[in-house]
Amino acid sequence: MSVDSGLVPPTPTLEEQVAFKTARALGEPALRTIFSEARTANGFLPHPVPHELLERALDLAELGPTSANTLPLRVVFVESPEAKAKLIATLMPGNVEKTTSAPVTAIFAADTKFYEHVPRLFPQAPQFKAMFEGEDKAAYATQFAILNASMQGAYFTLAARALGLDVGPMLGFDKAKLDEAFFPDGRFQTMWIANLGYGDDTKLFPRNPRFAFAEIATIL
Repeated sequence: MSVDSGLVPPTPTLEEQVAFKTARALGEPALRTIFSEARTANGFLPHPVPHELLERALDLAELGPTSANTLPLRVVFVESPEAKAKLIATLMPGNVEKTTSAPVTAIFAADTKFYEHVPRLFPQAPQFKAMFEGEDKAAYATQFAILNASMQGAYFTLAARALGLDVGPMLGFDKAKLDEAFFPDGRFQTMWIANLGYGDDTKLFPRNPRFAFAEIATIL
């Protein structure tokens, strides 16, 4: 039988808290999977992507931070021949072959009326919704939605890589045609698309240069 001693657990020291957080850092194999060895896929192997992986990647992406937990990202996973044909009709010629070979293509869009969900997603401050309501605030709401949905799309890319998928994000499409084909009511706005699957490494381009830290960052 356990006895409640009434003792309050000791508060961790600063050093203990930092050590705990430091121990959570990913090892080199995980960092290689997500960053240093991951590449933008330019072609895909003829193997389907389990729907469970798409759901898991999106679940993980939703855990990343967005302003006031607004979660404005909306995704259409294009998989069927009929849907793929609609998508390909909006693409520039250079993106057709790789998209045809991809088992799934994700359309990342922003919900411009995301604020309707604020009472549910940010219950501690439901009045936040009023900041975006009304025609006079539509441009601000759209900008806000695209910024936060873009972050979520980036989270999804990293989550998909972490789950063993290859990702090929791209522009190179007629936005008006794509929105008309998949989001005709105008509420959702396409940001970019990404091919998903198991990449054909023989189709990869050489990795292009990156900036050095000192070229793009300053510590003040």
